[in-house]
Amino acid sequence: MTEAQRIEAFLSQFERVDAPYGPGDDAALVKRAGSNGECITTDAVVEGVHFTRETFSLEDIGHKALAVNLSDLAAMGATPSWAVCALGLPASFEGRELKALGRGMAALARVHGVTLVGGNITASPALTVTMTVAGNLGPRPLLRSGARVGDEVLVSGPLGLASAGFEVLTAGAAGFERLVQAQRRPVPHLAWASVAAGFASAGLDVSDGLLQDLGHIAKASGVGIGVSSDGLALHIELLKWAGSLESARSHALSGGEDYVLAVTVPRRRLAAFDRALSRAGFSAFSIGRVTSGAQVLLDGRRAPARRGFQHASAS
Repeated sequence: MTEAQRIEAFLSQFERVDAPYGPGDDAALVKRAGSNGECITTDAVVEGVHFTRETFSLEDIGHKALAVNLSDLAAMGATPSWAVCALGLPASFEGRELKALGRGMAALARVHGVTLVGGNITASPALTVTMTVAGNLGPRPLLRSGARVGDEVLVSGPLGLASAGFEVLTAGAAGFERLVQAQRRPVPHLAWASVAAGFASAGLDVSDGLLQDLGHIAKASGVGIGVSSDGLALHIELLKWAGSLESARSHALSGGEDYVLAVTVPRRRLAAFDRALSRAGFSAFSIGRVTSGAQVLLDGRRAPARRGFQHASAS
């Protein structure tokens, strides 16, 4: 079963609540009296699926566990506030290891104003870090369901670095630090998202691969999305590692774990969005356009059925 099929099998046993107040976006929305509401997400990093202790330091693991959750909040246009953390610990874990794990997480928490308010520890055959993180919403949450035909599709940074970084770490290669850092220490694009929330019609974070994730926007919004491979933001290190333009594009389109943001912006708002990003010291990369229909197209043809990164599988 694919990750999406496993999610659907589990959710089939519950009373269905439609997004945005039920499953379907990067994070759940919770209504609160007297406020714009709260945004809550949960995610886990698991040894053997998302990292190995041979290729990640414990500080890296703590950082990544929080970063992937913060990226979900960024995708909703939320400002982080609090977190809880559940640790599954192998028997060999002691105080020194726990301090290192916490050190990496706490450093990122301080950068983004996140307070750890609780959690749990249990024995586990492999190291797992599961976090629930909440953030405060602005006047209008950024959902997957708002894209309209004619909107431009933009991303907040280069694509494919993290999956290439995984290959670098697996091969034990040297000299590709940008790729390795993208895999070990992803940077949540919260500040970029705070600008985008004022202009974008829809958005999400790219964690499962660009084509697969854009399919989520297409399905939620009832539209199609056309992607141009010529518009992909390809980092020079990715091109060097991949060895060919085709291989680099494959990483960018379906590699996963990038944790950059993809948004759709009405064309009439593009110039103002670009100016706002520039004032904040950011940029965006245009990679395509929202179309009629109900599928993702790559260079005018139906996108290949690439699975992207499967968080629910160790294979």
